[in-house]
Amino acid sequence: MNVKNTITLSDRYMRRAEQMVEDGQFSSIEKVVEAGIDELLRSDDLTPEQNEAVMGMADEIRRRMELPRDQWIPWDGEAVADRIKAKLDKKYNKQG
Repeated sequence: MNVKNTITLSDRYMRRAEQMVEDGQFSSIEKVVEAGIDELLRSDDLTPEQNEAVMGMADEIRRRMELPRDQWIPWDGEAVADRIKAKLDKKYNKQG
């Protein structure tokens, strides 16, 4: 069941939510708000220390996402996965 409600967002959050919809990350402002509430509910399962760490990472990710695209670090998923696999192989082969 959906319940109609009216909320007020600061300019900053409204611009960001609208941008997320324009970018296709969400289908509507309502879905952005729902995702935020879902995130809050998930954070209830964390210890205060874990929650602080997660929030710090989220803040850093948001900060980096606001950089111009030409300042982003290129991402090569295959190469990253290969490096991670190599490190794990090295770690577990040393222990075995």
